[in-house]
Amino acid sequence: MTAPFEGGCRCGAVRYTVSAEPLAVMNCHCRDCQYASGGGFSTVAVVPAAAFAVTKGAPKPFTVTGDSGKEITRSFCETCGTPLYTQQPGSPLAIIKAGTLDDPSWLTLGGALYTSSAQPWSHIDPALMQFEKMPPGAG
Repeated sequence: MTAPFEGGCRCGAVRYTVSAEPLAVMNCHCRDCQYASGGGFSTVAVVPAAAFAVTKGAPKPFTVTGDSGKEITRSFCETCGTPLYTQQPGSPLAIIKAGTLDDPSWLTLGGALYTSSAQPWSHIDPALMQFEKMPPGAG
């Protein structure tokens, strides 16, 4: 698929658009993604922050301190609870939960992040890239 593409929450209260192709698609095994997904990881699409825009609604932010010591804001739909995206102030990247795309079937998984936090029952494809934490220079 080519940009632009769109997505949003389950109930339709929040919508977004992305005007650039994803830079990467990864399974993130950090504990925050485990909480947000209710499972072993979240599949995320990394896009340029400048290419990402909320077009409808007002997502609810939840800010935590990442392992880098910087704040990370995870946004979700306050009505239906769908986790939508993550941003770090000043970062050139936005991290979109892949399942929130209108059509996520075209995404191609590139690897796994935070494998050091992966649950023993969570499969990590050994043929793809793996990072114990966040790759250098990515956050």
